[in-house]
Amino acid sequence: MKHILSALALCLVFSVSTFAQSSDTEACKTTLNAYKQAIEKLDSKGMSDFFTTDAQVFESGGVEGTFAHYLEHHLGPELKEFKSFTFKDYKVEVRVEGRFAFAVETYKYDIVLKSKPETIARKGVATSILQKTEMGWKILQTHSSSRKP
Repeated sequence: MKHILSALALCLVFSVSTFAQSSDTEACKTTLNAYKQAIEKLDSKGMSDFFTTDAQVFESGGVEGTFAHYLEHHLGPELKEFKSFTFKDYKVEVRVEGRFAFAVETYKYDIVLKSKPETIARKGVATSILQKTEMGWKILQTHSSSRKP
């Protein structure tokens, strides 16, 4: 009887742990997807909510600094120049390890500038570290790069 109860307790602990990890994985995917959707809407309002205050951004071999700096000096001005930004073939994999998660996103995207009618097509990848905070999962560090397809 002791062995059966021990086995049941172990199964319960494993099930709860697996459920929690699955729930965290989905929460991380939700954060990353919400950031992606904000980019597609060309709307920087609220983007900072997806990042920790000290989050670091790296893009195509460059150090962009904190997300606030990146948004003010890089992404924000770019979004104002875009007519559209569309992601395609988006895939994300997330591995949760305690309070941190590691994500790899692969995608294609098309950008149309307001000043030029032709489409800029790229194939991209991003790796991110997310941190579980009191406010949910936030991006702590992200690095993206792209190339012509």
